[in-house]
Amino acid sequence: MYAKARWAAELEEQAMPLSNQVGVVTGGARGIGRAICLAMAERSATVIAADLNAGGLASVADEAKRSELSGTIVPKTLDVTDRGAVEAFVEWVVEDFGKIDILVNNAGITRDSLLMNMEDEQFDVVLSVNLRSVFLMTRAVSRHMVRARYGRIVNIASVSGMMGNPGQCNYAASKAGVIGFTKTVAKELARRGITANAVAPGFIDTEMTNVLPDKVKESVTQVIPCQKMGEPQDVAAAVMFLASPDAKYVTGQVLLVDGGLNM
Repeated sequence: MYAKARWAAELEEQAMPLSNQVGVVTGGARGIGRAICLAMAERSATVIAADLNAGGLASVADEAKRSELSGTIVPKTLDVTDRGAVEAFVEWVVEDFGKIDILVNNAGITRDSLLMNMEDEQFDVVLSVNLRSVFLMTRAVSRHMVRARYGRIVNIASVSGMMGNPGQCNYAASKAGVIGFTKTVAKELARRGITANAVAPGFIDTEMTNVLPDKVKESVTQVIPCQKMGEPQDVAAAVMFLASPDAKYVTGQVLLVDGGLNM
């Protein structure tokens, strides 16, 4: 009887690896961020989904309820480029939920243009949303993680930040910055029981890539060894590992989820 009870308990623990954990996901209203929020809730975490898209946030929270996931998604509108708003948001999460175990910096935008045609505003806004927000969120959250001597930080980078992409000098620069930032944070916080890693998606089937012409999508899939675009759930699965207690000895790494595009 004891062996059976222990076996059942182990199965339950495997099914709920993020039980009693509190996670924050920026850009959680759609695409990859939405998939990450749902995956965390499926694993019994309490997830605060932050985004400017209030309708998208309400939708993902409603989906978690309708699916009867074991965790909860709490929607919260947030401008991740606003330092004051970010710091107030983090203090609110800690006050209401007691802690932050997991931070997923996913918020990101594109403003594509060839270098010679790119306006200053196109460059600046992409760097602000994609990179500066990662700094603001991580700085604010890490203060609480250091006191708890535990934390999982996962930053969403991109293969564009590793290999470049025509028309995306702003986006590639921001994601390369995320990778360098992640490695530095990993070195600074490792002794405090905090890991920091990045996930670098390739071409993923989301609203961001849906704007590409069909001919471009076809040419892209031809150079991907897996011969297809990825799904948001593929990225979420990688994030779930890095966010879990099982990844305690993995830090400062970049995990590519790109179908073999960059190898």
